[in-house]
Amino acid sequence: METLNDLGKLALRFGFGLPMAFGHGFTKLFSFTEQSHSFPDPYGIGPVLSMGLVIFAELVCSLLVVFGAFTRLAAIPLLFTMGTAVWKVHFGQAFNTFELPFIYAIGFLAIALLGAGSYSFDRLILEKR
Repeated sequence: METLNDLGKLALRFGFGLPMAFGHGFTKLFSFTEQSHSFPDPYGIGPVLSMGLVIFAELVCSLLVVFGAFTRLAAIPLLFTMGTAVWKVHFGQAFNTFELPFIYAIGFLAIALLGAGSYSFDRLILEKR
């Protein structure tokens, strides 16, 4: 039974982390120069910094989640970013505009609550202690 739980956690990490990194993080990184000055700025810190922080979450933190390294900690910026996309950027628009960030937020919340499982760098780090 424990093996199935760990495989489920691995599936969550890969299922949410890989599409986030490759479908969103790298895309924003490669379009930073063109899009950074018009990026949404929901907290008033400037569009360039906002985009930089989103790239950090969507690329760096999602890859940490995929590898199961600092998983619970790495899921927090992703949850915050997706929550912001839902409630500060897209809320009040048609449901399909915030459906995907809502699903990602729920997925990263589950990852933050459940942790990485046995098939992770987190597990290797804990075993060395």
